[in-house]
Amino acid sequence: MRILSEPQEKILNAERQVLNDLRLALVGFGFSQEDQKTIQESLEQLDELFLLVVVGEFNAGKSAFINALLGQTLLKEGVTPTTTQINLIKHGASEARTVVDETMHVITLPVEWLADISIVDTPGTNAIIRSHEVITSKFVPRSDLVLFITSADRPFTESERSFLEKIRSWGKKVVIVLNKIDLFQSEDELQQVERFIAENALALIGMTPEIYPISSRLALRGKQGDPALLAASRFAPLEKYIRETLDERGRLRLKLMNPLGVAAHLVDRYSEVVKGRLDLLQDDVSMLGDVDSQLGLYREDMRRDFNFRMADIENILFEMETRGQDYFDDIFRLGRIFDLFNKDRIRLGFEQKVVGEVPAQIDRKVTEMIDWLVESDLRQWRAVTDHLAERRRAHEDRIIGDPGPGSFHYDRERLIEGVGREAQRVVETYDKSAEAQALAEGAQSAVAASAALEVGAVGLGTLITILATTATADATGIIMASLLAVVGLFIIPAKRRTAKNDLRARLAALREQLSTALRTQFEREIERSLQRINEAISPYTRFVRAEQGKLQETQTSLAAIDVELERLKVEIESQTS
Repeated sequence: MRILSEPQEKILNAERQVLNDLRLALVGFGFSQEDQKTIQESLEQLDELFLLVVVGEFNAGKSAFINALLGQTLLKEGVTPTTTQINLIKHGASEARTVVDETMHVITLPVEWLADISIVDTPGTNAIIRSHEVITSKFVPRSDLVLFITSADRPFTESERSFLEKIRSWGKKVVIVLNKIDLFQSEDELQQVERFIAENALALIGMTPEIYPISSRLALRGKQGDPALLAASRFAPLEKYIRETLDERGRLRLKLMNPLGVAAHLVDRYSEVVKGRLDLLQDDVSMLGDVDSQLGLYREDMRRDFNFRMADIENILFEMETRGQDYFDDIFRLGRIFDLFNKDRIRLGFEQKVVGEVPAQIDRKVTEMIDWLVESDLRQWRAVTDHLAERRRAHEDRIIGDPGPGSFHYDRERLIEGVGREAQRVVETYDKSAEAQALAEGAQSAVAASAALEVGAVGLGTLITILATTATADATGIIMASLLAVVGLFIIPAKRRTAKNDLRARLAALREQLSTALRTQFEREIERSLQRINEAISPYTRFVRAEQGKLQETQTSLAAIDVELERLKVEIESQTS
């Protein structure tokens, strides 16, 4: 026979589903084993009896209180820590103690009162053995109702305040029991202590919990045969509260609400962790965006500067062309008729007056261009290195709560360090001479290939001279052919125009060959430099994108779970009120 109604059964199934959803959402997130266990215990709690957990400092009278509640001396009492493990007290056909492990014993008692309710007796929160407090802290999330025992001779101590705050953070229903009131000399003293506890509780947890002043010692004696002492113990109001709170509806409401409180606590905590990581990754995204912007500007600046430097080389060729035109104007005239018969003299004059320092000038300009590209490449690597180093310094002291042993922070720091180390290695091992030599050979080969010439040990400028003087040789041949015609001196102006046009066309083709070859080669080198930087950063970039996507998915899941938790709380209230 099911105790739950059909709507309540649906709520129970929905709770199981939302807790499983939470567990799945956090599995990929790398949440702690402790929190995994907490969720599992919350799932198990939905099928457990109601758990009444008794906590407090040692010597506050927890064991005496439980004995009074049960009406018989079943637990050992003392002024030293007598409870050294969790005692789960539940109904059984006979009295027995089962050792589950070193931290937990199960005690069965033939007490009718325990048929629907199990009691959890915990070690003192201020016990000398600090692990006792840890045990209690881990067990509290399983509770449905917490009875917080404080002693009249030292009410609401600092350790009790701290522990109460921990309990409250799990969304537990807490009742404060002020024990040993038989120590007070007057009612006024009792009321002063009650006000003290109420005021401190209000300041600490933002609300005033129920406070029940009792004497466990008098209550037990009263239940064992002295009704007057039972009345003096003020135990009856507390027992009535427990009965009324733990009736069917009240017990069910707490039973269903408490797993939601645990889930809400985990959702809030991990949502903060997710937000913190996303904020950190957003800074990483911004940093990577800065690097991309830098590389984009680097490409634009290099192209612009290349055009300026290429213009200088083209101007050298334009000036050579102008000198060539002037040279032909000077040599192709009647006054130089006899010089025109000497082909070698014309060629030598062309090389001296037209070509002149062009090879050295072009070699120098191309060398300057190569040095500029090499220095720019190195400077860009240094900029990336400095940017990553600054990134590490800016976040070296930034700590984001990480409740699990997940690899997020380790992987992120390792990747930043690895990328930075690779960038630093490139900077430290950058061989400018070797890079410049490789660029020079590439440029020379590109120009030679475009001109269909073989490349030997000659420089780029000499290579260009060979191309330029070819035009002069051809033009001279034309003139010599015309001079060998029948005294055709009147055709010299026409031949001069032909020679000048031919030289202009050949030098224009040379400029185009040189510009295209150098531009292609240097564009290739710029892109190679950018690719090397992007490849060095790519592992970190992929990590940031992957983690950002995973965290955003987790954030969405947690938000949906939070909405479902609130919906279930409202539904539970409507079904159990």
